[in-house]
Parts: sequence; structure tokens; C-alpha cells
Amino acid sequence: MPTIHRPRRGSLSYSPRKRAKKEVPHIKTWLHSDEVALQGFAGYKAGMTHVIAVDNKRNSLTEGMEISIPVTVIEVPEMKVAAIRGYTKDTYGKKVMGEVWAEEHDRELTKRLTLSKNNSTKHQLDKLQHLIEEGAITDITAIVHTRPSKVSGIPRKKPDIMECGIGGSDTKARFEYAKSVLGTAIKVSDVFKNGDTIDVVAVTTGKGTQGSVKRWGISLMKNKHSRAGSLRQIGNLGPWCPAHVSWRVPQPGQTGYQQRTDFNKTVIKIGDAEKDSVTPSNGFINYGIVRNEYVLVRGSVPGPVKRLIRMRHAIRAKGTPREQPILKVSLKSTQG
Repeated sequence: MPTIHRPRRGSLSYSPRKRAKKEVPHIKTWLHSDEVALQGFAGYKAGMTHVIAVDNKRNSLTEGMEISIPVTVIEVPEMKVAAIRGYTKDTYGKKVMGEVWAEEHDRELTKRLTLSKNNSTKHQLDKLQHLIEEGAITDITAIVHTRPSKVSGIPRKKPDIMECGIGGSDTKARFEYAKSVLGTAIKVSDVFKNGDTIDVVAVTTGKGTQGSVKRWGISLMKNKHSRAGSLRQIGNLGPWCPAHVSWRVPQPGQTGYQQRTDFNKTVIKIGDAEKDSVTPSNGFINYGIVRNEYVLVRGSVPGPVKRLIRMRHAIRAKGTPREQPILKVSLKSTQG
């Protein structure tokens, strides 16, 4: 019998499938919470390993037993708060009303952008505070940057600059918190803790130009079409009228190197490599040794090794987060 149900192959929600503009992911939405603190952090993907832990999931077949959990190791050295930004909102959306940069910066930051030498931080802070008291500013965010020079596995020193949301319902309280951390270093333990549910945002592994089968997942044609060289092609490009090819037709093109968000990942452990090493006996392949703080995230995350990974508090969290009792972190060689 003929197939009566044939849903389209691939999702159109990601179209157009083209390369990401930047390797630094852009996050538009942050969790609405009452706690006044930074809502995100960033690190570099080192590789994967597994941990032996006690299953504490209720009604699980292995509840109370030892299980093996695959985890991704993300190295997260300290991030520095370089600036504060204030937004106003009108009928056309959000607009920047003011920006305050710290007086002292890392030397590596000057390799990424040119900073004004005549900038008065105190004067700019007073100006921003005056706008908040008038009610002109409705949102406060922080501009932070990474420190790749502290990571031996990343072969560059230029920092990655990004914008991070600040939690809280009161704008004045968020501004006071932003002032207190301006120009200081933030640790991942100041943002997340063991057992938290997070969203992971990164640019996926690039695969170049690929055909319709790999790019969209369409089915192969009948074997007799392979004699004409049409085994891995679509049957047709569409009807005669309208006389153009629809953008919905699965065609070859760029695959991978696109920003994706992985929702509801669990933080298994936050540790320090100086006190509790997580590097395998032969080091992580194509990365080396983890020397700073690290985060163990349950499962896989987008992107290849050395890719910048951004994390935020989950905006669609389900259930109450619970800490996973870890018995052992595997340090076995990943090269067999």
C-alpha cells in the first residue's frame, strides 16, 4: 500500500540554515528571578567523561543504585565585569541609555577593542543613577569578558566579550549590585551551584556544504534511480506554477556552525582542578589539561572542543533541582 502519512523532513524553524555571524552566542532571554545576581556564565569545552553516582531520581528502576552518567567538562576561569549598561523601553523596543566602563582593565581587553582614556567612571555612574531615579531606565545588564589567557587549551589571548543579564525585580537594587561587581572578577560558583538546571548556548560543529540527505534527513530514492545518479536527491523542486523554487524545498547547503540552545541541562558538579583534578590520564584530546575551575554538565553540549559555551539559568525548568551524589569521576584515558 502507498504511504498515507509522510510529514516533511527537517524543521523549517531554523531556516535560513546559514553560518553564525559570531562564535560568541547571543542570548536574548533571561530568567525572571527575585535574586539579585548575574544570570549567566561562559567557559570553554574541554571534552567528555563519565561519573559514577547514586541515582536519586524518584520512581526510577535504578533508584538508590550506582549508575554511570556521561558528562561534559567545561573549563570556566574567572570572568571580569568590564561595564554596566542601562536600557529604556519605548514603543520600538529597548534602547541603550547609558554605559559605564570600569577604570581598570585587563591588558588583553585592549586587543579586542579601543577604550577611552578620558572616561570618568564616577561621573558616568552618577549620570546613570540619576536616570534610574527619574524612571528612564528599566533594565540593567553587565558586559563581561572571558580570560582565555588563563586556559592552556585555548591558543589565543583575546577575550570574548558578551552581555549578561542581572536578576532582580528592583532596578535600583540591580544597579547597586552592578556597581559592587564593576571591575571585579566573578567565579562560576557565584552564579551556579551543584544540581542547578541550566540552558547551554553554543555554536555547533561546522560540517561545510552537505547534501539534502544529511542536511534535511530526506529518504533515499528507489534503487533503480541510482543508475541515473539520482539516489540521494529529491524527486522534484516543486510545481510548474508558481514559477519559482520555494524556500521550503530541501536543498544542499551549509550544515552546522549555527547557534543552538540546549534546554534543561543539569549541573552535576562544580570543582577546582587544583584541588580535584578532572583531566584524564592522557589529557583531553585536542585540548590538554584543565587547570582552572570546571563545570560538569550532564550529557552532551553543542560545539566541538575549545568552543565557547554560554550557560544561563533555565527559563523552562521542570521540577525541583536536586544535587546528584557523586562517588567517582572517571580519569581513564580517552584514547583506549
